Order: sequence, then C-alpha cells, then structure tokens
Amino acid sequence: MLRRALPARPEARRILIGTLLSAIGRGLTLPFLFIYLTDVRGLGDARAGLVIGWFGAVTLALSPLGGTLIDRFGARRVVLPCLVVEAIGTGSLALVDSTATAFGVMTLVAIGSSAIWAGQNTILASLTGDGERQRVFGLNFALLNLGIGVGGLISGAVVDVARPVTFQAVYVLDAVSYLMPCLILLTLPHVGHRLAKDRAAGTGAAPGGYLTVLRDRPFRRLVLFGLVLTTCGYAQIEVGFAAYSVRVVEVSPRVVAWALAANTVMIVLSQLLVIRRMEGRSRTGALAAVGAVFATAWLVLGAAGVVGTGNALLAALGVVACSAIFGFGETMLSPVMPALTNALATDELRGRYNAMSSMIFGISGVIGPVTAGPLIGAAHGRLWVAVVVGGCLTASVLALSLRPLLTAAQDGRAAGPVREPEPAHA
Repeated sequence: MLRRALPARPEARRILIGTLLSAIGRGLTLPFLFIYLTDVRGLGDARAGLVIGWFGAVTLALSPLGGTLIDRFGARRVVLPCLVVEAIGTGSLALVDSTATAFGVMTLVAIGSSAIWAGQNTILASLTGDGERQRVFGLNFALLNLGIGVGGLISGAVVDVARPVTFQAVYVLDAVSYLMPCLILLTLPHVGHRLAKDRAAGTGAAPGGYLTVLRDRPFRRLVLFGLVLTTCGYAQIEVGFAAYSVRVVEVSPRVVAWALAANTVMIVLSQLLVIRRMEGRSRTGALAAVGAVFATAWLVLGAAGVVGTGNALLAALGVVACSAIFGFGETMLSPVMPALTNALATDELRGRYNAMSSMIFGISGVIGPVTAGPLIGAAHGRLWVAVVVGGCLTASVLALSLRPLLTAAQDGRAAGPVREPEPAHA
C-alpha cells in the first residue's frame, strides 16, 4: 500500500521526505508553547494566550497575500524565504524573555508560516497527476502525523520546566527541522516555478484574483462545508475536547494525552488503507462521511460525560475512543479536501485556491475556541455536545449538496486516463 501511495515523480517523493523531517521538529515543540511561555518564561496565562492568539491572527491576515504571491512569482520563491523566516523565528523562541519579545518573535513565526502550507500544497499538486493526487495528499498527512508523534515522544522525555535549557534545545532543533524541506527544495531547481506559459504570454501576473476564486460556486460550497466542519471539528480539539474531558468527564490530563496519542496512532496505521479504499469513490460522499464520523466521536465523548465519575475506567475509555474515532475521520478528510481544492483550481490561480483552503482552518481556529468555553459552561457541557454534533451533521448535508455542482472527474468518480503534470521549467 505504501508503494502504491508513493507519487510517480521522484521530486514529489523528496518533498514528502521534507514533510516528515520538518514534522518531527514540529512535534518537539507543538504541545509545549503555552507551558514554555508561562512556566518557564514567566508570562501570565492571559498574556501567553494573547501571544498565541496574535500568531493566529497574523497568519490568517497574511494568508491571502501568500496565495497572490505564489500565483504571481511561483511557489518556490515564496516557500523558500518563508521556511527560512520560520526557522529564524522558531529558533528565536529560545531567547524570549518578556511579553514584548514574545510578541515580536511570534510575529516573525507567523510571517514565515503564513504561506508555507498553501505553497507546499501547490508544489505537491504540480508534481502529481489527477489520478494519484488524492493518494499523495493522504500520504503527506500520514507522514505529518507520524513526524509530530515521533517528535512529541522525544520532547516528552526530554523537556523539564525546572531546566529551561531543555526547552531552548527543542526550539533550536525545531528551527533546524524547517531548514530540511528548504534544502530539499534547493536541490530541485526546476520545481515550484510560475507556469512558463504565463511568462511567454507576457501577462506579468496570473489572470483573475480572489474575486474569480469566490465566483467559483462549487468552491464556495466547499469552503462553507470546510468552515462548518472545522469549526465543529478540528477547532474543538485544543479547547473544547480538552476542557470537556477534564471538567465534565473528570479524567486527568494524562488521559487527554493518551487520547491524543491514540488519535495519532489511528491516523498513521489506517491512512494508507483508507486512501486505497477511497479510490474511484465519490469525494463528496467521503466528505459527508467525515461529518458523520466526527459527530459520532463527539457523541461518544458526550456519553463519557454521562458516565462521569460513576465508572472512571469507562469514562477514560470514552475519551480515548472519541479521539481515535476522530482520527479515522481525519484520514478521510486529509486526502479529499486538498485533492478536491486542486481539482477545482486552475493552474493560474492554484496558489489562491490553496491559500483560501488553508484559511478555513485559521478562521475556524478563532471561532472554535472562543465559543467552546461558554458552551461547555452551560447545561453541564450538554449544549456544547449538541452544537458540535449538529454542526458536523450540517457539514455532511453541505457536502452532499456539493455533488451536483461537480463533474464526475472532480468528484473522483471518473475512471478515465490519468493526466500527468507537465514538468516545470525555470
């Protein structure tokens, strides 16, 4: 299954290696930023929260600009400097000693990260054919989670609040990891350039803009689906899921950590099998199934809240099961969402399409945490469960309404010949 999921072009395989290496570095620091800023650097909870929120706001604000630059100059000229800026910013976190420096460093990190996801997806799409793109995006997601899991295991055994140098070390290693995909891209001089036909035509910039993207009715529906699903799904993991598990189900934070580990294991073990089973099947049907799976996960968590302290073991198993079921839904979403985005995109506007797709997670990342707290505080958390379950099922309906707007090829149901991507030229 791994051999079948690998892209045909060696350049794409090397890009995937870069994803894995940078993900290991990301996993070293991902769970610890809030703890590092508060317990190690002495920022209050409120100030640390503002710093992290500022990062999200800056990234979201700059994402549209990133998509425009990718289309105008090529993903290569955007991703390479962004990776360097991200590396400098992440390494500089080791030197943070005040609220002001924390804001400055996180601004630098946000500038670097604002276009990396869209740029790398654009590069990967340009190196893969229509028939393999869905498999490759799924493999990319599995490698991302594998790397984060490995990095998390390493840092979990190393970092110590009483020894700030341990946190400084993992941030420096994280910075080095961002240089790995940068070096790999430098060894691929013909990858990630703006389309040669645009230069030959002397247009100077790709035709159209974000208004053209927004006029694409199927893509508008896909964006709406994504906003509803991620607001009631992904955006609830860090705040809603953790808060409900600890405050309502009354499990320990260690159980929450086990649950997140179960999520990663589920993704790594099942991703290849899932993308194999999804070949030739309706993408909109898969997206509708994701909404149903996410809703099931939240219902399991809600049931764990009902069990509560009456059966601590059963409640803990419910929390872990919720996270594992959620991970299974992610294995269906991760290959389909970017594949469908790039199936709808034109080559000239591919950067903007991918930028808008990445903005979905940024917007929901603001809405989800803000709404989770008050909802969990009402009716002993039952209102929160009802809202997220209803939202996920609404997303399923939106996904099904998208199907009539797509061609069979866009929906992944066409079995025609695979169109291989044209080689990029300098």
